[in-house]
Amino acid sequence: MSTDTPVTEMSFEQAMHELERVVDQLERGDVALDASIALYERGAALKKRCEDELKRAEEKVAAITLDSGGQPTGTQPLDAG
Repeated sequence: MSTDTPVTEMSFEQAMHELERVVDQLERGDVALDASIALYERGAALKKRCEDELKRAEEKVAAITLDSGGQPTGTQPLDAG
């Protein structure tokens, strides 16, 4: 029941939603062994996509600079600091 969208092109929300469906199918246990293996592999790819997107978002947040009043003033390079 997976989508045709390549995992690498999914947004975080899309990948998370499909990952939840994959986990649900695997937990029910009513899928043939070959299909379960394919679902597990798809789930692993979806999990990695979610982790990569979260890391990217965390890096963006970490790069935000604040002024003395705590207001965002821009960003700094990720390797600065």
